[in-house]
Amino acid sequence: MVMRSTPLPRMSRRGRVTIGVLIGVFVLFTLLGWGVNAWTDWLWFDEVRYTQVFTGVLATRLLLFLVVGVGLALIVAGNLWLAYRLRPRLRPHSAEQATLERYRALLSPRLGSWIALASAVVGLFAGLSAQSRWSQWLLFRNGGDFGVKDPEFGVDVGFYVFQLPFWRYLLGIGFTAVVLALLGALAVHYVFGGVRLQGVGDRMTNAARAHLSSLVAVFVLLKAVAYVLDRRAMLLEYNEGAKLYGAGYADVNALLPAKEILAWISVLVAVAIIVFSNAVMRNLVWPGISLALLGVSAVAIGGIYPWAVQTFEVKPSARDKEAPYIERSIKATRSAFGLTTTKTTPYAASNLVPPASLATDTSVVSNARLLDPQLVSETYTQLQQVRGFYDFGSKLDIDRYSVKDKTSDYVVGVREINYGELTDQQSNWINRHTVYTHGYGLVAAPANQVVCGGQPYFVSGFLGEKAQEACSSPTEEIPAQQPRIYYGERMEPNDYAIVGQTGDRNVEFDRPTSTGGEQYYTYTGEGGVEVGSFARRLLYAIKEQESNFLLSEAVNENSKLLYVRNPRDRVEKVAPFLTLDGDPYPAVVNGRVLWIIDGYTTAATYPYAERVNLQSETADELTGRGTFQLARENVNYIRNSVKATVDAYDGTVKLYSYDDTDPVLKAWNKAFGGDLVLPKGDIPAELAEHFRYPADLFKVQRNLLTKFHVTDPGDFYSGQDFWQVPNVPDAPDSGQKQPPYYLFTQFPGQDGPRFQLTSAVTPNGRQNLAALVSGSYVDGQPRLEVLELPDQTRISGPTQVHQQMTNNGDIRQQLNLLSSNQAQVQYGNLLSLPFADGMLYVEPVYVKSSSQDAYPLLQKVLLSYGDGGSYVVLANNLNDGIKQLVEQGKRAGSGTPPPATDDGDTPPPTGGNNTPPPLTGELADAAGKVQSAIAEVKAAQTSGDFERYGRALKALDDAMAAFQRAQAAANGSATPAGTTSPSAPASPAPSPSN
Repeated sequence: MVMRSTPLPRMSRRGRVTIGVLIGVFVLFTLLGWGVNAWTDWLWFDEVRYTQVFTGVLATRLLLFLVVGVGLALIVAGNLWLAYRLRPRLRPHSAEQATLERYRALLSPRLGSWIALASAVVGLFAGLSAQSRWSQWLLFRNGGDFGVKDPEFGVDVGFYVFQLPFWRYLLGIGFTAVVLALLGALAVHYVFGGVRLQGVGDRMTNAARAHLSSLVAVFVLLKAVAYVLDRRAMLLEYNEGAKLYGAGYADVNALLPAKEILAWISVLVAVAIIVFSNAVMRNLVWPGISLALLGVSAVAIGGIYPWAVQTFEVKPSARDKEAPYIERSIKATRSAFGLTTTKTTPYAASNLVPPASLATDTSVVSNARLLDPQLVSETYTQLQQVRGFYDFGSKLDIDRYSVKDKTSDYVVGVREINYGELTDQQSNWINRHTVYTHGYGLVAAPANQVVCGGQPYFVSGFLGEKAQEACSSPTEEIPAQQPRIYYGERMEPNDYAIVGQTGDRNVEFDRPTSTGGEQYYTYTGEGGVEVGSFARRLLYAIKEQESNFLLSEAVNENSKLLYVRNPRDRVEKVAPFLTLDGDPYPAVVNGRVLWIIDGYTTAATYPYAERVNLQSETADELTGRGTFQLARENVNYIRNSVKATVDAYDGTVKLYSYDDTDPVLKAWNKAFGGDLVLPKGDIPAELAEHFRYPADLFKVQRNLLTKFHVTDPGDFYSGQDFWQVPNVPDAPDSGQKQPPYYLFTQFPGQDGPRFQLTSAVTPNGRQNLAALVSGSYVDGQPRLEVLELPDQTRISGPTQVHQQMTNNGDIRQQLNLLSSNQAQVQYGNLLSLPFADGMLYVEPVYVKSSSQDAYPLLQKVLLSYGDGGSYVVLANNLNDGIKQLVEQGKRAGSGTPPPATDDGDTPPPTGGNNTPPPLTGELADAAGKVQSAIAEVKAAQTSGDFERYGRALKALDDAMAAFQRAQAAANGSATPAGTTSPSAPASPAPSPSN
């Protein structure tokens, strides 16, 4: 009896044409969009003269797409075709086969087309996945040796960084190909009768069994290869026992041999599958048993045995068992993150009394920075904005300049166009893209000088030939021959500018003039893509989806298009293999304003090195406030290998090598022709003077040093000597870390003042000071230095110092007066400065009024010396504060208690008799309570219990108030000149006011 299958309905001709047209339109617009983007990208890369990056990346992506996509498609197609060719000619009759007959009738006439379609889809997705691995392939091809061998296998680190990631990717491709081929072949065998679920006889033909078992055997062989690679990859895994990365005791002594055994078992199982399935028993029983044994072996040998070793052998004596492997991790981490040359110097900080040399110092005190780049950005904007669309950003930058033969810190900012601040009338297409095209000037002010009631003393970036404000330098002290800013941090991706005019007509707004008028300008730089021809105008009209490129007369034959105008974006596009620092900064170099961006080469496969997340490690109070947040990238190797510059006028990008020994940079440079990155010797001397230790690298290194300054494995395992980065001193409950700060200063052991990035760290779980970490350049080489305080130091950390200074009774009253009338008191960077075997703390105090358009003004300076609380002053300026500290030190040395003085006032007269009369009655009782309260404050501070400390301060305030009331009652509301009053501590110890 012949069973007839019901034919499937066929689509009408009109339906097929409609679908074809829709698909064609979709493909056309997709290709058009891709083509426009590719062409405009080529033009942009041609403008910046880095076409080798464009062609190199594009060619590599196309190559990987084709090779992997076509390869995977051929493997799948070959197995589908083979499964069809191995179909049985005769199939037993059954309901199952009757059901499948209709599918065979559909597939058989156009089987080649169906196979090609399925393979093409697989190849398309495989190719799209492969082309994203272009960076791995380029490193695989061009990587070399590190000259460092791993401690377990003796293999060069270059294998792990350059080779292993791509080998593991290829292995994944192999698994994918085999699994897809197996599933596809199984489906074809089933449809065409090679595999049956019903009916009499064998469930699988010999041909189908041979085909499918061979694919399973290949899969198992790939598993053997995976076990071999896993042995190497174990040096990258997390060691739970030691809480570090890299193979530990159980891994090396149990899991490592287990992986080798499992690799050999996998080979034997693969052979058994082939033999038992096709040559001996010709069934799937023994192959199935072999696979089951492999699974059991993987669980027992690769899982249970290492677990038993870890649980019963390692855990009872983990400190000793893991010690060699902890040492490996310490050495690898310090090497991978550039910590091996860190210089650690003990610093006793035993001097608690302000020395007289504070008043005469010229290296530390005179260079103490008072302007906070985050706070004074508002001040810059209000005083130097001139027009509402100019902006300096939410954070300024710190750099150093030599002016009048003196090198000092300067707070610098660029007067940029902020397109978001244009009015509605100014925001039309013509104005936005052809009139308001650029900013003007790099504005700088000395970081340790204020004038006119707390304003910065501006020395550059003036809009006229001379400064108009009386509170600024009369002339440009940091002159820029070309001050115009066409490329800046405020530029968004859609903020393109069209420049260039015919004739003598200037249309670009340049700057306001001193007479109240406006000056206009025409761009003359080399940067920009020419868009004068109709083809170019059409091209960019499509790209920007803007018809004005074709219709507006503002676009003429001399026009150029400036786009990708953010300096960080430009460098990222030119060097996509670099991780860029989040804080680009401007500098005047040879009369031009340049943006300087630090570039990092990174890796995530350095054996035994600690792995960190760049985003979390670099986040602090300033993240997102003028600094860019780094991507969530896990790395265990980093080098500041590149210093990049972007010309603020014409957008020229240059990449300079700053670490010629970095193997990763060498590989990338080789991948793009060998001349992508200029050698270190080509760096202009004037540019090198403005290089600074990069902030994000310093944060990563500082955070790692909080643990990896401990080099003894036993001490590391105990973790008792670990440090931590303190929170922001004036907002410790925010959970935000205190940012490092740039200073031009001299630390103990240094030959002279140098520009360095510094940060304080505290013991883990405590608030006192543990060490100071600094990063700087010496003779063009990076140098990390650590000043380490004794373990049981009395010196307070940043958070404690801020609380002790601001909770001082007299200082708190003055701060309250500053914040009267709804004014806001803001605190600048709390500087921790080692000086004369002690610690000097400087914290500027700003006041911002409640009026509209108010800006912070530096009004006071908090200073402390010693343990943070014994000697505290709140002065009008740094010089006055230093004098008061020195005076307090002199009085302490002579045994004379310092007088309670208001800032700038002289001590109250004491008369001829210096011996005060004894206190009696209620006054004596009140004085006794004050002294008891002072003792409790000291005890609470020593205990580190902040809740107790707060209660003690409240009790001290109450006791002081009671004493003052008793004084008023006993003396008619006036304190006699010779009356003794108890000294309230600045917290925690008794100290003079100011």
